[in-house]
Amino acid sequence: MLLRPFFSINRKTGAGLILITVLLVAIAIWYFQVKPPAEDNLTLEKADFSSLPGWDKEDFTGFFPALLKSCEKINRLPETLGMGGIGLAGTAGDWQPLCAAAMALPPDNSVRRHFFENNFTPFQILNNEQKSGLFTGYYEASLKGSREKEPPYLTPLYLRPPELVMVDLGRFRDELKGQRIAGKVEGGNLLPYPDRTDIESGALADRELELVWVDSDIDAFFLHIQGSGLVEMADGSELRVGYAAQNGHPYFAIGRDLIENGYVPREEMSMQAIRTWLEENPDKATELMQKNASFVFFRELETGGPIGAQGVELTPERSLAVDRKWLPLGVPLWLATEVAPASSSAEVEKFERLMMAQDTGGAIVGPVRGDVFWGHGDYAYDMSGGMKSEGELWILLPNALAAAVAGTEG
Repeated sequence: MLLRPFFSINRKTGAGLILITVLLVAIAIWYFQVKPPAEDNLTLEKADFSSLPGWDKEDFTGFFPALLKSCEKINRLPETLGMGGIGLAGTAGDWQPLCAAAMALPPDNSVRRHFFENNFTPFQILNNEQKSGLFTGYYEASLKGSREKEPPYLTPLYLRPPELVMVDLGRFRDELKGQRIAGKVEGGNLLPYPDRTDIESGALADRELELVWVDSDIDAFFLHIQGSGLVEMADGSELRVGYAAQNGHPYFAIGRDLIENGYVPREEMSMQAIRTWLEENPDKATELMQKNASFVFFRELETGGPIGAQGVELTPERSLAVDRKWLPLGVPLWLATEVAPASSSAEVEKFERLMMAQDTGGAIVGPVRGDVFWGHGDYAYDMSGGMKSEGELWILLPNALAAAVAGTEG
């Protein structure tokens, strides 16, 4: 009886029931199709070298300098020390014999190829069942600066404050591996460190923490993203600076904000597009940059190039920044993606080669995610700024580990 008025109304109007049915169908479609994304999860799929795109064309001459730098680091580690990530790469002792063998190889491309094919097993890295992921590029920034604060050098690059505490949460809980926070201790409690806005408003002023003063807050902002830079000093000398610490606040990609607000079309987004917008909108630039609360502190480097998170000098086009939560540093990876310069409409080219996991970054999140280091100068800036491509990734593991790792395959 209670349903009679409802059906009576619908028979009169002929539209009510149809409308409700359409709404129910729409809700059902939304419920089953619009789901929260699955949590990241690294799975492996065993592969053959013949299945790696471009493997037969690889030039090991460009790769071996990066490999040997990582090997020199690994050879100094305790044999029992884990390689990192989720543990799939074993310990330093699993790699040291192969590193010793690699360092003794002659500079012959075919010999080096056979070395890898005989001693390693490739596994494709997946995020759950997803084989492809995002690959971007970064470079060593160029800046102009002075040791003294004087016009136009008014933007400071700071040294790491002594009270800043960086915490690797993975040391306390296995499920927190790869996660880090930072802060300062007050009254026995670890409290958040000042964010970008607070620091730029003077939170660290008058403490003699300024490493160098540069002439552009935009250049300084991009240096925070890139992690390393070469400063051309007012007296004609050069100063290389590198990452020392971070304030613990999450990284925010301001490019996403420009897209969402309609300032830059998604298909035109690049590092160069962000810089152009900031330079053309000085009244809004500071506010936008301060949405990225993450702030980086620097140290002076006396090396021929920037130093990555593994503690070795990075090699242009062969060093890859990865998410340390999932992948270990110091291991070889095969990357298959595409590249194109940001400054022209040149055709996209394949980028298929061996890389070394030697760095990390706040925006590098997920198992199938990487950032290619392009080096220093205009070419590196152009190529890194234009790189935002889907790609696939394989890890090359010593044969002795392959059987154990095979048990984790998806």
